[in-house]
This record gives sequence, C-alpha cells and structure tokens, in this order.
Amino acid sequence: MIDEEVLVHQLKQKDTQAKAFEVVIDTYKERLYWHIRKIVLNHDDTDDVLQNTFIKVYRNISNFKGDSKLFSWMYRIATNEALSFLKSKSKKMGVNSEELQERLVANLQSDVYFQGDDIQLKLQQAIATLPEKQKLVFNMKYFEDLKYEEISNILETSVGGLKASYHLATKKIEAFLKED
Repeated sequence: MIDEEVLVHQLKQKDTQAKAFEVVIDTYKERLYWHIRKIVLNHDDTDDVLQNTFIKVYRNISNFKGDSKLFSWMYRIATNEALSFLKSKSKKMGVNSEELQERLVANLQSDVYFQGDDIQLKLQQAIATLPEKQKLVFNMKYFEDLKYEEISNILETSVGGLKASYHLATKKIEAFLKED
C-alpha cells in the first residue's frame, strides 16, 4: 500500500515526479479505465479518455491541495474528461446525448472488448436511459462499490442527494428490466 501523502509530495518534486507518476499510473490505471469505460462504453474511446485524464493529472498535480484523496481527485478528472468527451462526440455526430447513448449501447454487441452476456447488455441498456447524474452514481456504487462519502467527494455533491439518486436509478433500472 502506498502512502498517498508521500506520493503527492514526490509528484510535486521535479526530481521524483517521473518515478512517482509511474506509481500513480500503475496503481490507478485499471480502476480509472473501468470507471471511464462505464461512462463512454467503448474500449478505444476509454483509452483516449484515460490518456487525457493522466495528462491532466500530470499537468495539474501542483494544483492538488489535498482536500480530498488523490484517488477522488483523479476520479473527478476522469469523470469530467469522460463527460466532455461524450458531449464532443455527440456534437460531432450531430445527435443529442440520449441518441449517442443508444448508439453506444447498440455498439456494445459488436465490441470485441465487451465480455458481457445478454443480461449485462440489458443492464447497460437500462443504465443508458438514466439521467447523467443517476448513471454516474449507479455505476460508482453498484459496479465500483464506492462508499457514498467517496462518491460525494468525486461528484462534489451531498451524500443525501447521492442516496436519492441511487434509489431512483435502481427503481428505473428495475422497471426497464421488468418491461423488457
């Protein structure tokens, strides 16, 4: 287990920054990959967003104040990068965000990196129908098993609001799966 304070200190020092950044990438790349993947739903797009996330982390580490965990700060950057990517992609394609989500879910079946069965595909379709915040909260709570306090730090919102969003999301997903 790495000492986060020491790691952040090393990231901010020119002589230890490169080695410390390698530790950051090795430690967090898989978790961040899957977090981003749940948002953008495509392997190649996820790789691009993950790379942009690490570039932003590297460039902005000097602005990290330590008010939250490094992990939470990086998740916030990854979330914002993924959402910005989707906005840009929908604009380029000339579709709204709902249409883009439908297309992304439809493409999951042909995605060689998607390992899911029919039930998991249906779940992804249900999640795609959720509003953005409910989708994020559901993915972080259900798939990543993050605590509400961690999600609160990442999304910069109240725990009570998150609990309500998660509850609404599960009800909507349940209704979608029952009707299908």
